[in-house]
Amino acid sequence: MKKSSFLISLTLFLSMTLLTACGSSQQLVIATGGTGGTYYPLGGGMADHITKNAGVTATAQATGASAENIRLLRDKKADIAFTQNDIAEYAAAGTNMFQQDGKIDSFQALGALYDETIQIVVSADSNIKSVADLKGKRVSVGAPGSGTEINAQQILEAYGMTFDDTQLQRLSFADSAKAIQDGKLDAAFQTAGTPTAAITELAATTGVKIIPIDSDKIDAIIAKYPYYVKTTIPANTYQTVPEEVTTVSVKSMLLVRSDLSEDLVYKVTKAIFENTDKLGHAKAKEIKLDSVLSGVSIPIHPGAKKYFDEKGVK
Repeated sequence: MKKSSFLISLTLFLSMTLLTACGSSQQLVIATGGTGGTYYPLGGGMADHITKNAGVTATAQATGASAENIRLLRDKKADIAFTQNDIAEYAAAGTNMFQQDGKIDSFQALGALYDETIQIVVSADSNIKSVADLKGKRVSVGAPGSGTEINAQQILEAYGMTFDDTQLQRLSFADSAKAIQDGKLDAAFQTAGTPTAAITELAATTGVKIIPIDSDKIDAIIAKYPYYVKTTIPANTYQTVPEEVTTVSVKSMLLVRSDLSEDLVYKVTKAIFENTDKLGHAKAKEIKLDSVLSGVSIPIHPGAKKYFDEKGVK
């Protein structure tokens, strides 16, 4: 009898241990971006609602953003990741910053989110008025290997410039803003949803200007890189920028590891898209089901597709 009780207890113990181990494997890491951008606070909001509604624990992790995030998915150090649609295409094709990596096929799309606007930021008292004026200036193009870095390269190209024409720096959003505030940097490219926290804070302290991109240059950029769209940053998006600013945008999106189960990704997708009004960031208002496939050129994960099919999204 005692032997039987012992075996039952041992079986229960082993079962609980196994369940605990299985549970721990369902802790999802969301790779976001720098703390001064849009990905990080949005990712935090998503993590909260996934934890509350999908039966798994999710946490947001600050990262170097788009390109790094895709490598984190590949290396299984993240499960969900924010990226730009152009960067996802580069990874799938093994081009640009992924030439050495080769094609990465370990991720699929969860869905598109919102426009990510290329913002060229200078201090309010700067004499820089055009992209052409960046020649010879101290310019940050975002974290190394980031989507912002490629965007900056392509925009400068439209003006007949390369990184060699600037005093190049590669700083995160938050570090770029601080460097401008401290007078150590003349301009910074930032690709993020507007309003961007780092720019909002800089506007409130030092004051900022957002440098426009000329219409003919926008046409040239879109002709060569069709994932860009012409964008207008509304007047007063930042307190020291009372006028509209014309620039370009790419699309932000969420990726997931391909090997995550259909059921899990379905629950995650449902938790995100049924709580967009509670994500705690102004950009969440632009996350809509009717545009969730817009600009998505890579395969959708079956779990996300199941949810979108239920909602009639095509």
